[in-house]
Amino acid sequence: MIAVCLSASASDSIGWRHSVGLDVRPSYPFSSYRDDILRNILDVENARKTKLATSLHLQYAFSFPRNSRQGRIFPDAWQGLGTAVNFLGNQKGIGTPISLYAFQGAPIWKMSERFSLYYEWNFGASFGWRPCDGTIARSNLIVGSKVNAYINVGAGVSCRLDDSYSLMAGVDLTHYSNGNTSFPNPGVNLAGLRVGVTRMFGKQTPKASNSAGYDTDTIKTRRKMQFDITAYGAWRKRVYRGGETPVLLKGHYPVVGLDISPMWQIKKIFRAGGSLDFQWDESTNLKRHHAYGDTSDDIRFYRPPILSQICVGVSGRAELVMPVFSVNVGIGYNFIGPEETRASYQLANLKVRFTERFFLNIGYQLLNFQKQNNLMLGLGYSF
Repeated sequence: MIAVCLSASASDSIGWRHSVGLDVRPSYPFSSYRDDILRNILDVENARKTKLATSLHLQYAFSFPRNSRQGRIFPDAWQGLGTAVNFLGNQKGIGTPISLYAFQGAPIWKMSERFSLYYEWNFGASFGWRPCDGTIARSNLIVGSKVNAYINVGAGVSCRLDDSYSLMAGVDLTHYSNGNTSFPNPGVNLAGLRVGVTRMFGKQTPKASNSAGYDTDTIKTRRKMQFDITAYGAWRKRVYRGGETPVLLKGHYPVVGLDISPMWQIKKIFRAGGSLDFQWDESTNLKRHHAYGDTSDDIRFYRPPILSQICVGVSGRAELVMPVFSVNVGIGYNFIGPEETRASYQLANLKVRFTERFFLNIGYQLLNFQKQNNLMLGLGYSF
């Protein structure tokens, strides 16, 4: 990654701090061919053409004033908006996607006055893909839609040169996926490096915060229980596996869910707890209600009872709480529901808080650590 940060306006040591960054991220692309359907319909030999990917990122970031509540708690955290151009090694076949995303980062460990270990995540959407048409694999980056979600996490070392400039270098992981809303969708995965340089306006506050990038003196708070209720919806594709040959069903199926999550406020920046999770998926429990047909054109089903398509699970949750954004992850198991849903599930949610109570939820769920299940797009309330 190469990052160049230029300030939009001058500010003092306690005011808003602004930056603009340019990142270069060379990466190795890889994807999955575990699904029998993909192995049958895709030209795997042609898919191996893509060997190297590179992306250029332009980022604008800001930090809250240190005399504000968020600035006192998170004095060294940064957040903002970014855009990227992705060169994936086969532009003629899969296009040159452009990503738009929100991002946030903070120091993890300040090793000295100049050096610190940091983390950063990016989350958004990528546009301009040339999707696989289901018969020809144009590269190993198999996507089934023109728009895909973009998820990136990275960590590295920052070297502060002076009050304005810093050098940054690290590693990152990237995932592109449409959340099982189109087919095929094994997802695009990138593992790579990032190198950069950053510039900010305004003098840095002389007082250094602690190794984790936040002020422990300000964070002291009594531990308490907090409840989150999140309602979400989505749509998905389904491969029916009730016969000898898997069948890709036509159309999309709705998914609706409700999570009730008691969370223990351990620190101002960290919560942990559990969740009782309910989900209705119209594409489940079809095997017992198969009417006739064995191809995507003629297969038909009787409508299953709604209660027979609801699964209920219990999950453990952990949440990183930062300014504006919270990142919530969980692992659980469905104890009640259709046969295909009785499995472990994993989920990751980004919460964007409008107020202290209300938040927007954007999430993704897997089954058994590998099978893509569905998106989780909804609203939540904390009390």
